[in-house]
Parts: sequence; structure tokens; C-alpha cells
Amino acid sequence: MLVDYRVRQREYLLAISRALTAELDLGDVLRIIVQASVEFISARAGVIILADPTEKVFRIAAVYGLSRPQFDDLAPLLQGLAYNDDDIDSELMPELNERMKRIAQAVEMPQLLRLPLMSGDMVIGLIYLFQTEEVRFSRDLANLLQSFADQAAIAVKNARLYQQVSAEKQRLDAILRQSADGVMILDAQLKAAVVNAAFSRLVGWSEEDAVGRPHHELIQWTQRRTEVGLEEALANGWPLPGAAHLYVEGTAQRPDGETISLGITYAPLLNDHGRMTNIIANIRDLTRFREEEQLHKTFISVISHELKTPVSIIKGYAGTLRRRDANWPPEVQDEYLSVIEEESDRLTDLIDNLLEASRLQSGAFKLEMSADVDLIKLATDSARRFGSQTERHRFEVNFPPDFPLIYGDERRLTQVFNNLVSNAIKYSPGGRRIRIWGETEPEWVTISVSDEGIGIPDHEQRRIFQQFSRLDNALSRKTEGSGLGLFLTKAIVEAHGGRIWFASNSPEPGTTFTFSLPAHSDILP
Repeated sequence: MLVDYRVRQREYLLAISRALTAELDLGDVLRIIVQASVEFISARAGVIILADPTEKVFRIAAVYGLSRPQFDDLAPLLQGLAYNDDDIDSELMPELNERMKRIAQAVEMPQLLRLPLMSGDMVIGLIYLFQTEEVRFSRDLANLLQSFADQAAIAVKNARLYQQVSAEKQRLDAILRQSADGVMILDAQLKAAVVNAAFSRLVGWSEEDAVGRPHHELIQWTQRRTEVGLEEALANGWPLPGAAHLYVEGTAQRPDGETISLGITYAPLLNDHGRMTNIIANIRDLTRFREEEQLHKTFISVISHELKTPVSIIKGYAGTLRRRDANWPPEVQDEYLSVIEEESDRLTDLIDNLLEASRLQSGAFKLEMSADVDLIKLATDSARRFGSQTERHRFEVNFPPDFPLIYGDERRLTQVFNNLVSNAIKYSPGGRRIRIWGETEPEWVTISVSDEGIGIPDHEQRRIFQQFSRLDNALSRKTEGSGLGLFLTKAIVEAHGGRIWFASNSPEPGTTFTFSLPAHSDILP
């Protein structure tokens, strides 16, 4: 009979061990351990205490056989019980054992059996079993219990490792989802196994449609700036052991027909035998970078031209005046000096505009506000100033008599009027009428500047307020200008809390630019 009993005990422990190895959830593992421990020796209740390696404290991890009120009384007794790694040994924890004895007395089960959960030489926790009477175990049963405790410790360790791996996977999945760059993981056959939201946003393929598709369908280059693509690199033997990542850059076509400038870094994943198992593609949108690059080229081209012209004129006229073999009459000297002065003003305006653009980009653009800016005066002064420089244009300035003074930066708003009127003259070379008028609303004032010139083609309209942007036609190529005027005008208006727009005068010729400004300082941004 004793042999049969021991056989049943061993079979029971074997069944429990199998259940533990099949379970990876830490909570379920602990519940199986504490219940099996209690049932194995016919104890009344059991508690598992685990050492928390992060916060270095003992915590109640699982309870079996105690009522909810008993458990609520039990938990505070262990709260805040700290340990040091040097002290965590089954024989060197008197404080924990003392507290557990007080708990046993409190629940009227004074006899305790303690089973340490060992991982190597380290105690990772303890199982405490509560009895009402003292029970003596044979050496075989004690060894069997310790064997079970060792199995339980292994199960706890595996469950913790699984928990850590699951948490790390969740963290990596979150990083992948939230990454601002597109990420695509390819399998060995170059089919997409994983893509993130940024990839879908950039390349235009949804996650559902992208997964399982080959790389060459997802990334369709229309123009490559680098010598080889992924497929060609693989055909040429990439990746070699220790090889650098592959970088490919160019313009790709999206499924909707739009194109996008991309830079893709391909990183191979190799197994222990050096065979490639996956490729991680990090995809970055280079559209803004390419636009900035083109803008820089345009800046160099425009500014070098705009600086060169007045400098050449100033040098030419100054050199002419200095000629010792000529005796220039006073009226010729005045004319030449007037040209030098005008070209110097052009240089000053150009430099001022460049400085303003630089302040805008650096965030140092500031307004000097006053409460009594007279927009009628600014409009009239601008019309008078430019009217004296042209004989082919006729100016009309119309404002209602109750047009209010506003809160604004007078110098900057003068620049707005000058830029709009200057453009109106520039792009209506045949002359005719230029109108400036204002209207009032309860909270806004609007000012419009209208010409009867060449207008703005539809394909040019979206970039009209961009810096260094100019109309691409024969007139603009003959006309002076840096392409900064409307860019700065828009910035000044928006800094005042207003907005600016334009519209064609169709069916009449020309364009009307209109901007609105707050009529009262209390609605400024």
C-alpha cells in the first residue's frame, strides 16, 4: 500500500510538472504551483512569495485556501519588505519567516512548511504551506517535495522570461507602429512580411494590400539616383559577411499615380550560417529635402543674378564718372548719380528681404505694433511712390470714409503694400489701371490690389507664395525680382493674424490680391 501511495504521489507530481511546462502565463503557473503544493501534502492553505528583482521587495504572488478577508488582512503584513541580493537565502530571511509565522497564527494555522524556489544558487521565492497540526515527512517525501519545488522554480523562471519577451515584443511593435519613418520587413523571397503605418502613408499601399506582395511591386522606381537597387545588389552578391547596409534613393511611383522622393536603407538579417533570413527596409520621405535642395539652387541662381545686375550697373556708371578724359556736364553727372542711387536702393531692398526671410526661418521675425496704423495713408503713399516711376499705369485708391485705424506694424504693412503694388506694375507691362481699395466688416478689414496684366497660370498658382518662386514665362525672365516679395507679404499678414489670397479677374485680364487683418487688437493671435 505504501508503494502504491508513493507511486500515486509521483504520478501526481509528474502530471503537475507537465501542466507547468505547458503553461507560460506567470499568473496561471503560480496558481497551479500553490494549489498543487497544498493538495500534495493535504495542507489547509498556501502562499507563494516571490522576490521582485526590479524593486528588491518581497510580494505575495499567489494564494490558495484563504478567504478574501483573510487575504486582505494578509497582504499589508508583507508590504514594503525589502531585501538585498546578498541576503536572499532560505536560511537568512528571519524577518520574512517571522512575518509569515504571525500570519499563520492570525489565520489559526500555526504550522508552516517552507519550500524555497531556487534558480541555481539564488532563491527567487518561497512556498509557504499552512497546517493546523505539525506533520512530519519522511526523507523520501521531503526529497519529492523539494524536487517539485525545483520544477516549480524552473516554471516560474520560464514564465518570467516569456513575460519579458512578450513585453519586449509589445515594446518593439509599438516602436514599429509609431515610427515616423516607413518600415518594411521582407522575407527571404523579398515579399513584405510586416509594414507599419508610416510605410502605408508614404508608399500608398495599405498594410492589408502590402503584406505578401513582392518588393518590386511595392517600390516602383521611376528614377534612381543611386547606381543599383535591391534586386540588382542581391544579384551581385550582396550582402557579403560584414557588408554595409544598402542605400537606394530615387523617385518612386505610388499606386495612385503620384510620385514621391524616397531614401531606403536595407539591413540584412543573417542566421548563424550566414544565410539571409530577412531584410529590414527603413524608408524615409526625401520630398522636403529635395525641395530644399532645389530651393537652395534657385536661391543661388536668383540671388547671384539679382546681386550681379545692380553691382554691374553701379560699377559701370561710377567708372564712367571717374574717367579723367571726360568732362561731364552737371546734368549728366546728376543722371548717372541718380542711377547709382536707385541701384543702391535695389541692393538695399534685396538685402532687407533676404534678412527678413532669414528671420522667418530662424523664428526671430517680430512685429513692432502700434494702435493707430492708417491703412488708407499707407495705400496712398505706396500708389504715389510707384506712380512717380511709371507713366503707363493709372492708380485708383478707394476706401470708405469710416475705414478704421488698426493695430499693427506700420513698417511691415508698408512693405506689404509696396510688394503688392510693385508686382501689379511688374506683371502688367502694358500699363492700364491698378486699383487699391478697402472694405470693412465687424471684426476684419480687407484690402485688395488689382491689376489688368498677364494673370497667373493655373499650374503656377499653388507655389505663388513660396520663397524664390516666380512665374515661369518670358516676362518674368526679363523682369527683376528675387521671388521673396509675396513670401514675405504672406508672412507679415499672417503674423498680424490675417490671411492673404488671390483671384483671377476673369473674364477681364489681370489678378486681384486681397488680404484681411483684424479690425481690433483683441482678436490678434
